[in-house]
Amino acid sequence: MEQVARPRTATALAILLAPMLWGTTYLTITETLPSGRPLLVAAMRVGPAGLVLVALARLQHWSPRSIDWGHTALLAVCNFVLFFPLLAVAVYRLPGGVAAAVGGLQPFFVATLSWWVNGVPPTRRQIVIGAVAMVGVAMVVIHPGAQFNITGLLAAVAANLSFSVGVVLTKRFPEPTNRLGATGCQLLLAATALYPLTYIVEGRVPLFTPRNTIGFAYLSMCGTALAFVLWFNGIRKLPPSTPPLLGLAAPVTGAILGWVVLSQALQPLQLFGLVVTCASIAYGALAPTGAALTPPHRSNASTTGELEKSGSLSLPFSRLLLLAATIMRGRR
Repeated sequence: MEQVARPRTATALAILLAPMLWGTTYLTITETLPSGRPLLVAAMRVGPAGLVLVALARLQHWSPRSIDWGHTALLAVCNFVLFFPLLAVAVYRLPGGVAAAVGGLQPFFVATLSWWVNGVPPTRRQIVIGAVAMVGVAMVVIHPGAQFNITGLLAAVAANLSFSVGVVLTKRFPEPTNRLGATGCQLLLAATALYPLTYIVEGRVPLFTPRNTIGFAYLSMCGTALAFVLWFNGIRKLPPSTPPLLGLAAPVTGAILGWVVLSQALQPLQLFGLVVTCASIAYGALAPTGAALTPPHRSNASTTGELEKSGSLSLPFSRLLLLAATIMRGRR
C-alpha cells in the first residue's frame, strides 16, 4: 500500500507546482502587463509557449502526425481559447482576489462533469472536502469592502467551468505519445484563434516596454508552458477529484504574494481560511486512491472501514483547524 501511495504523492506534489505558478498570474498581469487587454494577454501566453514546446518535442523525434487533431482542438478551446481571455477579464475587473476565490468552484464543476461524462457520482467525502475548500479560499481572498463587478464575476465562473471541462476531457481522451508535443499543439491551435481575434477586438498591439516583455516571457514560459506540461501529465495519474483540490493552491499563492510583495495585510479570518485551504490541498495530495476511484455500484467494505479507522479526513483537519485557532488567538 505504501509503495502505491508514494508515487501518487510524488505526482501530486509535482502537479502542485502548476497552480502555484498560476497563482503568480494575478500579480504578473496587474503589475507588469498592459492594462485592459485580456485578449492580448491570452494570445501572448499561448503563442511563444506553443512554439517552444513543439520545438522541444521535435528534438525528441516526435511527429505531429500522431496527434488526434479533433481531441486536441477541443482541449485547446477549453484550456486556452476560452479560459485565458475569460480569466484575464476577471483579473482586470475583480479587485481584491475575488477572481481567485471563484476558483474554489472547480472541485464541484469537475465532480459534476465527471458524473455526467463518466457516470460516476461524487462521493459524500468529495462533496464535503470541496465545500470546505471553497469556503477556505473565500476566507483567504475576499476581504471586507471587496467590490463585485458582475461582468468580472461571470467571466471568472465561465473561465473555471471551461477549465473544468478541460480537466475531465483530458482524463477521458487517450494519453498522447508525447506530452510536450501535444501541449504545444494545443497552444498553437489556440494561438491561431486568439491572434486574429485580438487584432479585431482590441486593435493594434502596443509597443511593449521592457517591463511588459519580462512579464509576457515569464507568463508564457513558466505560467503556461511549464505549468501546463506538469498539469496535463499529473491529472492523468490522479483520481478526478484530486487535481481541482490541488488547483486551489493558485488563489492561496496569489494571496500570499499580495501579502509579501504588495504589502496587503492578512486578517485573522484570512489566516484561518489559509489553513483550511491548505488542509484541503493536503487531503487532495495524500488521500487514499480508492476513496476517489471506487465506483458507486461496487461494494468495498474493507476500503471504507480502513478509511474510517484511519481518520484520514478528520485527523489532519482537526489538527490544522486547532493550529488556525491558535494563530488567531495570537493575532488578537
